[in-house]
Amino acid sequence: MVILLALKNNKTYLENLQLEATNSIKMISSEEEIENWRIDYIGRKGKISNFFQTFKDLKSEEKNELGSLANKLKNTLEKLYKEKLKIITDSKSNIQTEFFDFTLPGTPFSSGSIHPTNQMMQEICAAFNKLGFNIFEGPEIESENYAFDKLNIPTNHPARDIWDTIYVNDIENIKSLVLRPHTSPMQIRIMENNQPPIRVVIPGKCYRYEATDNTHEWHFHQIEGLVIDKNINFLNMKATLFEFARMIFGDDTKARFRCDFFPFVEPGAEMSINFKQNEWLELMGAGMVHPKVLMNVGLDPEVYSGFAFGLGIERAAMIKYGIDNIRDFYANDYQFLKQFK
Repeated sequence: MVILLALKNNKTYLENLQLEATNSIKMISSEEEIENWRIDYIGRKGKISNFFQTFKDLKSEEKNELGSLANKLKNTLEKLYKEKLKIITDSKSNIQTEFFDFTLPGTPFSSGSIHPTNQMMQEICAAFNKLGFNIFEGPEIESENYAFDKLNIPTNHPARDIWDTIYVNDIENIKSLVLRPHTSPMQIRIMENNQPPIRVVIPGKCYRYEATDNTHEWHFHQIEGLVIDKNINFLNMKATLFEFARMIFGDDTKARFRCDFFPFVEPGAEMSINFKQNEWLELMGAGMVHPKVLMNVGLDPEVYSGFAFGLGIERAAMIKYGIDNIRDFYANDYQFLKQFK
């Protein structure tokens, strides 16, 4: 029946055959399928070969015309076959080349780590915790009363100047709140809400209105320490801080104390250490809690005494790790930070 129809309308048959072959080859994705397609359309017993058998009895002019059309179609289908075979072969080759062995170990990836400032803070807190200190935290915005007045810092002290402290003005533009310049206000808050004995350290971020350089930043981290009890003396302070220095910097660490002034302690001292160098490096300020500070929180200085100290966390890290520039901590330099993994 198909042959009879083809004889009646050979040109239409060739057009339909081309459309059928073109559409069917688009659906092929394997070597087996493309080979079956070749046999079906351009093979020795395929549809093109069968078509040539149908017009042998036609006139010479009709044979030439149909033969030319059939040969043209055959060439077109052979070209389609070669192109599709190449696509399938190349695809198979790529799959073999990109083969992945899922039994192999995974590719290592870089993991994050704790920032060196936080590492140092945790190490310092852990050391004081072993010495019997509790850990407290406090607000970063403080009132002048807690930041200065109750710490025996007079109103005309340079630290209270707008060029040294960052003030947070209220709606009436009155200087009353500050970004805390130190963690010392927590001394007052803790003594107001806790009865002696007190043994605490307070880590946290501080802010000061000052130019930055290799050793100064406008924001930094500090740890405040406070001990209040009966019969606490300067020797207790020296022994505690010396033991802390040995825990952080090693058993060979040497420490010395020199007189210094801080409004909230009397006497005051500066503690320096000799750590793997031939020079002394200042580590912290310390001293015996001033009697006025004790009275400001309702404690009798004739009964209770104590000592306080404060050290910069970045400063401790710079000494321990030999870092020259405090700004390196906050530059987000991966080459710097990855050293502390």
